[in-house]
Amino acid sequence: MREADPETQRKIVNRLKRARGQLDSVINAVENGGSCRDVVTQLAAVSTALDRAGFSVVSSAMQFCITDPEAAAETEDGLTVEELEKLFLSLS
Repeated sequence: MREADPETQRKIVNRLKRARGQLDSVINAVENGGSCRDVVTQLAAVSTALDRAGFSVVSSAMQFCITDPEAAAETEDGLTVEELEKLFLSLS
């Protein structure tokens, strides 16, 4: 993420903050006896937001790795294309 452009980072952070807000809603619903439907709906929203943030992070890293693999390996603690593939697959 060190080499992600500021706009990409902003979008990822916004998505994560939205997920945090949704997770707070889930916690409140569980603590206050919310309906099963509301809890599951909010959990699905949190899960989707986190998945999309993860895909954005991996996508950004993949673009950097493909464009400049040597710099990516250096600035991303030795992250290789193979490791990126494993990270991507771990999100599914």
